[in-house]
Amino acid sequence: MSIRLHNSKPRPGSRHRVKRLGCGESSGHGKTSGKGHKGQKARSGGSIRLGFEGGQMPLIRRIPKRGFNNASFHINYAPVNLSSLEKATFANDLVDEASLRASGLVNGNWDGIKVLATGDITKKLTVKVNAISAAAKEKIEKAGGTVEIVPKAPKKAPVAA
Repeated sequence: MSIRLHNSKPRPGSRHRVKRLGCGESSGHGKTSGKGHKGQKARSGGSIRLGFEGGQMPLIRRIPKRGFNNASFHINYAPVNLSSLEKATFANDLVDEASLRASGLVNGNWDGIKVLATGDITKKLTVKVNAISAAAKEKIEKAGGTVEIVPKAPKKAPVAA
């Protein structure tokens, strides 16, 4: 006899009864519903995160990390918008890292400075930064300013000990 759609059956053992939790003692899963007696895992919402070892230093943190990680080469630019350049005043109309830090537009540790095109600019500025968006460059040159890209030294990868 050949198998057709109307006479096909699942493989023996592939279908299981649904575990009916909390449906009385005779269900086999009554009372505590397979959660045992009390404790963290018996509570609602009581679960421990993956890899947690009860406060012991987890295995994933104990073993040494090896291999390449591209994040160590990622360049983090300090973003500066054109609207910020419009509001600020600069000596000699020169916008560089030193003048941006002096005006308070850039703080903290960054790998470079990138000018973004948010806002408009009417000032004639000389901009010397590490990166600039195409739209920002167009707006600055349209206002009569000039843009110079200052290359930054490439980052060195951290040496694994």
